Amino acid sequence: MSFETAIHARAILLDTMSLEMCAESGSGHPTSAMSIGHLVAVLMYRTMRWLPDNPNNPTSDRLVLSEGHAVPAVYAAMADIGAIVDWNGEPVQLNRDHLTTLREDDSPLDGHPNPMEGVAFFDAATGSLGQGLSVAAGLGLAARADNTGRKTYCIIGDGEAREGQITEALDFMMDHNLTNVLPIFNCNSYGQAGAVSEQQSPKKLAAKLEAFGFDVAVIDGHSPDEIKAAFDSFGAVGRTQPMAVVAKTVKGWGAPSMQGGNWHGKPATGKQLETVIAELRQTGLKLTSSMTTDPIAVLAPPESSTIEALVTEPMTLSQAAEKWDMTTSLQSGTMATRRAYGIALRALGHTNQKVWTVDADVSNSTFSNAFGNDSELSDRFVECKIAEQNMYSVGAGLSAAGKIPFCSTFAKFITRGYDQIEMAINSGANIKIVGSHSGISLAADGPSQMSLPDIAWFRSFGTMKDHHGNPGCYVLQPADAWAAYGLTHAMADHMGCCYLRTFRPEVEMIYNESTKFELGGMEVLTAGRDLVIVSAGYMIHECNKAIEELDRMGVDATLLDLYSLPFDEERLLDIVNENNGIVLVVEDNYGASMGSAVADACAPSGDAFTVKQLHVQRIPKSARSPESILRMCGLHYTDITQSAASLLGVAAT
Repeated sequence: MSFETAIHARAILLDTMSLEMCAESGSGHPTSAMSIGHLVAVLMYRTMRWLPDNPNNPTSDRLVLSEGHAVPAVYAAMADIGAIVDWNGEPVQLNRDHLTTLREDDSPLDGHPNPMEGVAFFDAATGSLGQGLSVAAGLGLAARADNTGRKTYCIIGDGEAREGQITEALDFMMDHNLTNVLPIFNCNSYGQAGAVSEQQSPKKLAAKLEAFGFDVAVIDGHSPDEIKAAFDSFGAVGRTQPMAVVAKTVKGWGAPSMQGGNWHGKPATGKQLETVIAELRQTGLKLTSSMTTDPIAVLAPPESSTIEALVTEPMTLSQAAEKWDMTTSLQSGTMATRRAYGIALRALGHTNQKVWTVDADVSNSTFSNAFGNDSELSDRFVECKIAEQNMYSVGAGLSAAGKIPFCSTFAKFITRGYDQIEMAINSGANIKIVGSHSGISLAADGPSQMSLPDIAWFRSFGTMKDHHGNPGCYVLQPADAWAAYGLTHAMADHMGCCYLRTFRPEVEMIYNESTKFELGGMEVLTAGRDLVIVSAGYMIHECNKAIEELDRMGVDATLLDLYSLPFDEERLLDIVNENNGIVLVVEDNYGASMGSAVADACAPSGDAFTVKQLHVQRIPKSARSPESILRMCGLHYTDITQSAASLLGVAAT
């Protein structure tokens, strides 16, 4: 059997299996799967070097299916080859019978790719369109750094090519000359509601890719020989220019009755299914002399020679300051948390080779440049420019390759990547998000630079458990340099997503080297008995002033630094009970955030608690100083003092 005949036969088989599993499921996207049947066949049976019995082998080539809804084609190939999946904690060799469980609640065969549900062949959860190429780029960066020689293939739908993140990823690939990543645009001409725009036609896409600087191959995506030639060209030794493939395909290939714009997400069933499968068989008979499906040998990857990343004893802040001649700055007694984060990041870079830093053109403000400007670390610093969505998905790719990416930008700009961060969490990514210039304390730049709903959004992930049984995300708000340094290290030690919020103003150091900061922790800064003021981050310093005022009024207040969400709820309740059950929560962002977390902890206890929340309740504007913006938003220490006094029925003076 010739190569061309064998691939046609294999594609017919994969398409048939895709139809059958979607019909059994009652949902799915068989026509999209049928459009990539030949591409998947050439990739998984002939081009990719991978181990079916060890799909996440570190030197194996990778396939990122950005067009995640087309996943039945990949499941079909895995079942035909006999790849291993994790089924309820046990390794199982996938076969055709398993495909009937597609989308069942106890099946690893999710409706879209998801490595955390048992299919380690994938590196990231995809299906929220436009993100896969950025993940592939992160995998490519790691493969080059590790010198594994592995290649990453990414299949992208023509409709999703309109997503801005695809453009971000293409720019990124050219910036970093990623010749080991191959974007494959599946141009089947249809989206969900109808035909794609002419702007996403094969001709226009090819022209755009050439303008980016890619070596572009435009091929018939159902011609085995053309596919093979393109993939062979990509894999040629000595390639110096990134390459892309534009594959012209047919949605519902091989079955005329399923072609056109009305079949997206609709499986054929009953008599209709029989008709479609018969059409596929007829197509196969025209292309092959027989419909045999002799296996094509899957190529094995090179043996792993990856050296385990070096992890040594972490540096303390004092040691780091001494090493880099910053002792005077430390002894000054004031430092911005963003600067302390930069020191911590640099220290981690020297003691943990898994740590990478990713930034979005603001490293001189986030202070991640402390890492990037270090000649011993600069090869693990990744500049993404002003493209935050791409940055988070690149981080997810780096994580899938075993790295610990710290993705830094202004806290306000993180909101642009909420979807990408959520998909990274779904993927089980060990990703760390760091937002500087948080809250309202930067004042003069105005609300376009202020992160105000970020705590509420990230905090929502802390209300669920990830695939490891940990909170889906820890939200961390250090109040001073010692806390920022300690929490950055705690993030690196944790397997899972964390969000660290730093701020711009220089503030007094309230902790010292003896304080240990833990995810889920808290610190009592001032112990009292009348009420407890709960705060975190920059607002701790404003609350400290209020504590002094309250003391002059004869009010004995406790100040609790609740620097982590979620937190130890039992300990919080003990502290509240020691303070008459009266709580004032103060934060420099919108509501549904820390105050809501405290209220949620108090409500189920059944005790008589009073919880009042002070947070930003208006859209701020520019102000000349932090003090001015705090007054504008009702969060000045005098406002805090008055609110605390009113809770106790004490007249403020």
